[in-house]
Amino acid sequence: MKQSLALITLVVSDYDDAIAFYRDVLGFDLIDDTYQPEQDKRWVVVKPKGGGDASILLAKASNTEQSDRVGDQTGGRVALFLQTDNFERDYAAYQSKGVKFVRAPKTEPYGTVAVFADLYGNLWDLIEFSKA
Repeated sequence: MKQSLALITLVVSDYDDAIAFYRDVLGFDLIDDTYQPEQDKRWVVVKPKGGGDASILLAKASNTEQSDRVGDQTGGRVALFLQTDNFERDYAAYQSKGVKFVRAPKTEPYGTVAVFADLYGNLWDLIEFSKA
């Protein structure tokens, strides 16, 4: 059996604001933005540059329960891990674009990591793993 993670869903308040953040601030590629009239929603997929198969489906909250979870889908834990091949480059680039880092960079045995919040408050690790 061969399986891989293809998509994860991130519930957002607004498609266009989310696209602007992930594409223009974090530098992700916009893979798809297709209106689905039968469900009156958009299929919006973004993906980090540089490889890997996993993408993020930006799903607009469609009810109060979903809206209540925007920005805190994991109860305050880091939700997503963005691996980089050059921590210093990406950390500096994100800082220059106003990304809010909530935990300063630190070097651990497994690599260099800092925690940032996306436009809604979801927490991400920016991480460059140590070369083993």
